[in-house]
Amino acid sequence: MIEDLAVRNMVKNGSLARAISDAAWSDFRSMLEYKAQWYGREVIAVDRWFPSSKLCSACGSLQQKMPLHVRTWTCDCGMTHDRDVNAAKNILAVGLTASVCGAGVRPQRNTPGGQSAMKQKPQRREP
Repeated sequence: MIEDLAVRNMVKNGSLARAISDAAWSDFRSMLEYKAQWYGREVIAVDRWFPSSKLCSACGSLQQKMPLHVRTWTCDCGMTHDRDVNAAKNILAVGLTASVCGAGVRPQRNTPGGQSAMKQKPQRREP
């Protein structure tokens, strides 16, 4: 499971642009998809608009605002979250749900570019 990030928009951040550009995200994703196909696996890309950082992985409540400088936060249920660890838990949960139930688990919203909640696999030809 990976998060479908808007790298083009992230590069606009002057302080992070060089580090993000050096990471070669598109190359990494291409290699990941190639290897997954090679081994008969599936790469699921979670929608970039999914609020993975702001959603409590314990109770499911959604924080309305969370600036980027907030690295840890406490939910109303009492659970304290590291922003990145919480996002990873939420992405895993959504990815597992999509792999078991398909992209139609939740109603799809109209997202820019019409991207689905998961990576679409090309149609396979039956022999």
